[in-house]
Amino acid sequence: MSKERIGVYVCHCGTNIASVVDVADVSKWAGEQLEDSGVVVSRDYQFMCSSLGQELIQDDIKEKGLTRVVVAACSPHLHEQTFRTACDKAGLNPFLCEMVSVREQVSWVHTDKKIATQKAKALISGGVERVNLHVPLEPLHVPINETTLVVGAGIAGIQAAIEIADSGFPVVLVEREPSIGGHMAQFDKTFPTLDCAACILTPKMVTAGGHPNITLLSYSEVERVDGYVGNFTVTIRKKARYVNEDACTGCGICIEKCPVNVIDDVFEAGLGYRKAVYRPFPQAVPKYPVIDTENCTYFQRGKCKACQIFCPTQPNSIDFEQKDELIQVNVGNIILATGYDLFDTRRIPQYGYGRLANVFTSLEFERMCNASGPTNGAVLLRDGVTEPEAVAVIHCVGSRDRHYNNYCSNICCMQSIKFAHLVKERVKSADVYNFYIDMRTAFKDYDEFYQRVLSEGVHFIRGRVAEVTDAARLPGEEGKIIIQAEDTFIGKQRRIPVDMVILSAGLQPRADSKEVGQKFGIACSAQGFFTEKHPKLDPVATMTEGIFIAGCAQGPKDIPASVAQGAAAAARVLGRIHQKELALDPIRASVIEEKCSGCRICNDMCPFNAILFHEDRMVTEINPALCQGCGTCVAACPSNAITGTQFSNEQVLAQLEGLLMIGFNGNSVRILEPEVA
Repeated sequence: MSKERIGVYVCHCGTNIASVVDVADVSKWAGEQLEDSGVVVSRDYQFMCSSLGQELIQDDIKEKGLTRVVVAACSPHLHEQTFRTACDKAGLNPFLCEMVSVREQVSWVHTDKKIATQKAKALISGGVERVNLHVPLEPLHVPINETTLVVGAGIAGIQAAIEIADSGFPVVLVEREPSIGGHMAQFDKTFPTLDCAACILTPKMVTAGGHPNITLLSYSEVERVDGYVGNFTVTIRKKARYVNEDACTGCGICIEKCPVNVIDDVFEAGLGYRKAVYRPFPQAVPKYPVIDTENCTYFQRGKCKACQIFCPTQPNSIDFEQKDELIQVNVGNIILATGYDLFDTRRIPQYGYGRLANVFTSLEFERMCNASGPTNGAVLLRDGVTEPEAVAVIHCVGSRDRHYNNYCSNICCMQSIKFAHLVKERVKSADVYNFYIDMRTAFKDYDEFYQRVLSEGVHFIRGRVAEVTDAARLPGEEGKIIIQAEDTFIGKQRRIPVDMVILSAGLQPRADSKEVGQKFGIACSAQGFFTEKHPKLDPVATMTEGIFIAGCAQGPKDIPASVAQGAAAAARVLGRIHQKELALDPIRASVIEEKCSGCRICNDMCPFNAILFHEDRMVTEINPALCQGCGTCVAACPSNAITGTQFSNEQVLAQLEGLLMIGFNGNSVRILEPEVA
């Protein structure tokens, strides 16, 4: 007979559980059959997580003197904190509560009610045996450094940095490119309002660049991250610009005098040129130029120095001897807003990009339409002179395709509709054809914009494009690009000659997202986007405390969603800062030094970089502030030297015994005692 007094509470969860599990029978069985294990009360309730359900548990703790609680309901990932809090309010240590998942592990995976009910009894039996061995625990408290690191200064990162800085707390904003602004700085107009992208982005850039609480480190990359929530030490490499920022006035004379012109493959998407010493775009923040050493005559041949000769500042702003600088900063929280890469349309050879001159990517078209772009906003063919008479816009290039990316990139439909409008705006007589799979215009004013473009005379053809070719076969096709596509509305193949094709490329994770994730101790999804703590309820937090994500680093999204998520991540960080310290779950791994053999098998297995090795003592140590209690190291240790709090051998084996107590006839059957490892 157990000395503990245990309460068992089984939730109906509406019909989520009750439609497959006989909840009343399970509750009655637990009260009658598990008395020897310490169960003194067993109840079922429609919604145990409701206020009334929690009060039911709290009243029993006070009135019946419960010392342990088992709740059979949803996944602990969702509601463990709910029921721990309920226990705490009633004066019971919250870690003396055990949750049993009878929704995800029973009702959602079974259809046979008899078998599901039996399994629910077995899981509850295991939970009761386990909770008997629970011990009271106290949270770990760590202080929070007020400084926040924001990595990536696109619109999401800028918004997050400004929100925190405006609240009076310091921010270190790191951007790998010479200027902040991200992809949005390359766009002409934004859908559905057709605001000038630069007009709405530039004020944000200027605010971030000049904010007294923001330290801007552009042309910089994070090299190393050490520490834990509240106390991260981050090493940042500030790459040499070969321009002294303290002396430079941003006058641009060095750019004007530089004799070297190179194709701008980054900002101008290969359509325009820049100098070897350059500022990415006119509104760049910071205003200081950077020298491209791969194309600079001085760095390649030791001659020229025109930029230095003509620089009017004293001392001279051009410094050919400048070196990369390593900077260490201490921060309490980190927000990753590293953005996305555009799908490489060369991967779909049948669409002709790189083979047919007048096939353009979406980014190339954005730069073409931009007033500061290579054509000063005119829509022209590659010859730089001729306006197109007919234009095709192909949606979902690289998205919603099992050969490339299965997911929807979220922005392609609206982006393509915007392109159609811009063509009609710049070349009024042009025929525009949009080839789409499904039209997705889900958010505020999006469908109204679609209706507007329809009224402008744009043709919309529902069907996937099979091929883009220049093989003219019919009269009038000479010199044209031919679109071969299915039109699912009329059930026929269409063959349409055009002068220009715009490939609306999808969004995909940064090429180095997995490496960045490892550096910061967070995971990536199968697609490569950073994995959030919960896709619905916690989309900006990660499983590593103190690391948050925002914008397209988390998944494809448009500008308003990126701004909202940047602000949401900032709000989460500000909440931590105002608390001044954070209470961490004490479910952590720890090392019994006397048993540690120094084999280091566990050292490289921790997904959260929580394990240290002391060479002088030849023992492993686990940082409890970094550890997330996943148990990987516990399972890996051949010496049995690592234990998991609340997951001791005795607790796990007791739970297994409880699981196996239930025979196939549903009666309680005590099995042989398991051998203790």
